[in-house]
Amino acid sequence: MNINLEYYKIFYYVAKYRSFTGAAEELCISQPAVSQGIKLLETNLGSSLFIRTQKGVKLTPEGEVLYSYIARGYETILLGETKFKKMMDLENGEIRIGASDMTLQFYLLSFLEAFHMKYPGIKVNVTNAPTPETLEYLYEGKIDFGVVSAPFQAKPEITALEVQEVRDVFVAGSRFRDLKAKILEYSDLEKLPIICLERNTSTRAYIDEVLNNNGVVLKPEFELATSDMIVQFTLRNLGIGSVVRNFAEKFVVSGELFELKFRKQISTRNFCIITSNKNPISTAARKLLDMMK
Repeated sequence: MNINLEYYKIFYYVAKYRSFTGAAEELCISQPAVSQGIKLLETNLGSSLFIRTQKGVKLTPEGEVLYSYIARGYETILLGETKFKKMMDLENGEIRIGASDMTLQFYLLSFLEAFHMKYPGIKVNVTNAPTPETLEYLYEGKIDFGVVSAPFQAKPEITALEVQEVRDVFVAGSRFRDLKAKILEYSDLEKLPIICLERNTSTRAYIDEVLNNNGVVLKPEFELATSDMIVQFTLRNLGIGSVVRNFAEKFVVSGELFELKFRKQISTRNFCIITSNKNPISTAARKLLDMMK
């Protein structure tokens, strides 16, 4: 049965207001147009839907049954339109982001704070994971975008935008104070107890690549899951910590740690915003991306 859905819309408002006039006013059409719509719907269905009374109209038993379904469906559509409008107006909605501890703490967090102050109705869901896992989440459409640290290998569908420069350092505590005034070679690291991240991170991959290119292979004393923990181990003189400088900054400034100096400085790298051309980006996510860029 192929019935014009506009007839059901007219039927909904006539039944809701118990009046052809009320429906006409709500729909901004003439009363004869309402009457004609109901007549065509009744003809198509093969049954009367309304009984005229002195106060307007009332539903027939068949009309009552039909209205119970039409009202449910049409009001769901109206609710969907309302939700959609609120999302477009940034009154509500959801953003899904993937980020590592490092990119979240030293780049993303300040933008999230500003965004939440401006759009408190938007729910922000941050999935905390290393760069390789964040890329997988983006491939699978589980996040709208990611903030990761270079270097990384990505599929052609991924677009990366460099947004902040970072520098990798090796830091040490008082136990290693004899190294403070020295200019070291990368090969000296092979003789020292090194504390670094696990292998499934872009930071570890970058340090390994830099050192391997200079003929050096690290054999870490400790491999830890987070850079914050590396700093804590280093403060307790358990070894030389390999971290992005931001994590150790306050301890270097206070003198509790110092940065090892090398004859050849480790090149800087970048935090990057990554998006996929296969994933649509919501209005809310686009607004946050505009703030971040």
